[in-house]
Amino acid sequence: MSETLKSQLQADMKSSMKSGDKSRLGVIRLMLSAIKQVEVDERIELDDSRITAVLDKMTKQRRESITQFDKAGRDDLSAIEQSELEIIQEYLPEALSEAEINDLVEQSIASTGAASIKDMGKVMGMLKPQLQGRADMGQVSQLIKSRLSD
Repeated sequence: MSETLKSQLQADMKSSMKSGDKSRLGVIRLMLSAIKQVEVDERIELDDSRITAVLDKMTKQRRESITQFDKAGRDDLSAIEQSELEIIQEYLPEALSEAEINDLVEQSIASTGAASIKDMGKVMGMLKPQLQGRADMGQVSQLIKSRLSD
């Protein structure tokens, strides 16, 4: 049986402690804490797909923070968020290329029969499980909007 994402995070936390990599250790602890929070709130043990969703949400938060810090000229804070983002992304599935995302969007629009912006929910509902953690859902949303508003 392959190692679960949670056990991989716990093993990496221990190795970060031993190696003294404080910044990496802090980010791994943040990820484990976010996972634990959902588990406690919902009284369940998260599987890899739910953990991926939690980590995906964390990457989205980091991207938004980076944008805000860049606008405010806070390069120091932006750099911290960027390094956290890179560590979190190591635990997510490999990102899809723009061409792969475009293909999936086209397939979903065709298979749902989406014709207008009103059908966007159907298309997003179909794409989200395939793209979770592998693409910026904000960009995917913009892509769908542009395709359906033509």
